[in-house]
Amino acid sequence: MPFLSTTLTKCSDPLYFLFRLIIGFLFLQHGGQKLLGWFGGVPMNSLMWTAGTIEFVGGIALILGLFTKVVAAIAALEMLVAIVTFHLPQGWNPFIFPPGNGAELPLLYIAAFLILIINGGGKWSLEKVVLKKEVF
Repeated sequence: MPFLSTTLTKCSDPLYFLFRLIIGFLFLQHGGQKLLGWFGGVPMNSLMWTAGTIEFVGGIALILGLFTKVVAAIAALEMLVAIVTFHLPQGWNPFIFPPGNGAELPLLYIAAFLILIINGGGKWSLEKVVLKKEVF
């Protein structure tokens, strides 16, 4: 299917830009929920405040395409900490995957952040436009 391959190749930059925007926007929303009580959330305690700050500021950085690789690495680490400290203590059923403890979203975020770590901000990132390169 050469047509599909050619079309996807031509659309790779805008699709990756859209991917980065969606991940950044969703991550920003989760941070806003923890920090500011957006979308029915309740501002949280210190550990959740730290997570909310990473998510809010990191979401903005991902949307803009600033320090994408570093932000994605920090965010992936935060999601791993969330799984270990919050989701796994709620129980683990080895016969059901994804686990029934709410870890599905952090696992999806980790997968998305791995893609961002590998590919960086992409062609349409503020970092590439302003600095003509990725800093990290």
